[in-house]
Amino acid sequence: MSEEAVGSTEGAARAAAPSEPSGSGLDLINLTKEFAGGVVAVDDVNLHVDHGEYVVLLGPSGCGKTTTLRMIGGHEYPTGGDIVLDGQSLGGLPPHKRPTTTVFQHFALFPHRSVLDNVSFGLKMDKIPKDARRARAMEALEMVGLTELASRKPRALSGGQQQRVALGRAMVTAPQIMLMDEPLSNIDPPNRLKMRQEILSFHKEHHLTTLYVTHNLADGVALADRIAVMHAGRFEQADTVENLMRQPATEYVADFFKAEQFGHRFAAT
Repeated sequence: MSEEAVGSTEGAARAAAPSEPSGSGLDLINLTKEFAGGVVAVDDVNLHVDHGEYVVLLGPSGCGKTTTLRMIGGHEYPTGGDIVLDGQSLGGLPPHKRPTTTVFQHFALFPHRSVLDNVSFGLKMDKIPKDARRARAMEALEMVGLTELASRKPRALSGGQQQRVALGRAMVTAPQIMLMDEPLSNIDPPNRLKMRQEILSFHKEHHLTTLYVTHNLADGVALADRIAVMHAGRFEQADTVENLMRQPATEYVADFFKAEQFGHRFAAT
């Protein structure tokens, strides 16, 4: 790993160093998650995300990225550290009291409700009037290309269509922070490219802070302001795509972003 090809390890050291709340945006501060048996899924990580920033957590299966996302959304509780938004800790708050919406890899749709009712459910819980929530839900379905399927039940949809319903349900509530866990994994390639663009357009229109988990480098490159490369429960480097490729902070990042590897992954998706 030459000096020309790989930057110093300062970037990795900064990612691992103790942090303090910035007072604005989202901060992960020495965040740790240890499961039973001493399995450390997330190991003392720090990350700052600005308001309106699109950050992709990128890494292989089992590296801790989904666990990190679940802790931000309140679906897992940390065993150490804190999650702070605009200077206020989110620690201990249940998911419905956090300004977040999560798009899970597994769709979690209501099987007995129509597509329209699934998408509008969050608005109903927020006591939005029926006509208003229907209008907003139909707008969300138009964004994900499913207006003609509004009356169908989830069982009548393909896996990709169900995932698009889940995306529409998250988009319709316009949360402060959007959390996405491999949301395009079950969508076929032509619709995957379209949905990438829809997600990015929605993000820009609403200036949503977004954290997106994936192992797919092409998704990260297409969507992210910054990519946080994760390995063995820690962030190796969080930076722009250009800097990750030109000035990787660790050998792991350098290997991940080798030109031939990048070209192969990008072409394959």
